[in-house]
Amino acid sequence: MMITKKYLTDLVYQVNGAAIEVHKALGPGLLESVYHKCLKHELFLRGINYRSEVNVPINYKSLDLNTDLRCDFIIENILVVELKAIEYILPVHEAQILTYMKLLNLPKGLMINFNTTHIFKEGQKTYVNELYRILPET
Repeated sequence: MMITKKYLTDLVYQVNGAAIEVHKALGPGLLESVYHKCLKHELFLRGINYRSEVNVPINYKSLDLNTDLRCDFIIENILVVELKAIEYILPVHEAQILTYMKLLNLPKGLMINFNTTHIFKEGQKTYVNELYRILPET
């Protein structure tokens, strides 16, 4: 199957729906690890393929480095998802997801912050990189 911008948009919509369901059940104020476990279950229930706690490889001048960098989720092998349960998303958090997207060679990322009143309005943000820009629309 060819990956398109529309496919990625639909995938983000599905993952956001799963996150909203978790947030509706639990509300804000819990640890990120709790939301992580619940979102894993919600993705499973919805039949969305994912990998969790994925090691992010780093290659520095032909040297493969074993690091402790972990991406919260890779959805359908194409979408990076990072979870937070914090008061504010800071520039360092945005740099983190953009770096994961670059190192994993993936075109789109989704950051979900569960420590908000409404996930859809203020708790989620998507990110794209140069790989996304060259994808076909449909």
